[in-house]
Amino acid sequence: MDIAQHTTDGRVVFTLTGRFDAHEADAVKDALHAEIKAGHSDLGVDLAGVVFLDSSALATLTSAMKRCREAGGDLVLLSPSDPARVILELTRLDLAFEIL
Repeated sequence: MDIAQHTTDGRVVFTLTGRFDAHEADAVKDALHAEIKAGHSDLGVDLAGVVFLDSSALATLTSAMKRCREAGGDLVLLSPSDPARVILELTRLDLAFEIL
């Protein structure tokens, strides 16, 4: 998986492409948590290029969302691909995350 990062409108956005699974979850978690620790609590994760999500990916996103909210911000999901959206809906996490 590829991870790219940019800032737009004061929000740090991570663009993920490929499979987001247990093999990639630690790298994504480290990147997200590093930004939160650096004082950036408004994060976005662009899932348009994600072709697969597993439970490790969902745990990573949920953990980062919790940390962002504790710091006074939020983590939003951007443009989830069809496979990502199906998993979010099946797990009902589409109700927990703001999806743009």
